[in-house]
Amino acid sequence: MLSVSIGTVIWTTIAFLVVVFILAKFAWKPILSSIREREDSIEEALEAAERAKEKMKDLEANNEKLLLEARQEREEIIKSAREAKEKMIAEAKEKAQAEADKVLKNAQATIRAEKSSAINELKSLVGELSIDIAEKILKEELSADKQKALIEASMKEAKFN
Repeated sequence: MLSVSIGTVIWTTIAFLVVVFILAKFAWKPILSSIREREDSIEEALEAAERAKEKMKDLEANNEKLLLEARQEREEIIKSAREAKEKMIAEAKEKAQAEADKVLKNAQATIRAEKSSAINELKSLVGELSIDIAEKILKEELSADKQKALIEASMKEAKFN
């Protein structure tokens, strides 16, 4: 059996109380303050991590927004380019059609002028041929006396300026 003496218990209690008093007087405050500081730094780190997490969410949302805007801008640029291409093609077609119409009108005008010239030339030739034929016929049918009388009558009817 173990025997415990009262003196040892008292001295142990006194030593314990002295150690507790010394610890309370000198060590508790620094230990508690370092624990509080550590607790505060951990809490600040958690808050900073939460803020960083929120920032990351905001950045991701911003990135998604920027990507969406970039896609929309790309679509607008592509649409604008397509419209410009179609406009250029339409303008080129219109210009080609106008040029073709102009060439066609010029060709028609040239054809009309050539036709008119050919008709006038044909009329002139027909007139000359008619005069030649009439002259030959008249020469055969009219005698010299009749020709002189006809020439004199024509001279009297002609008006000279």
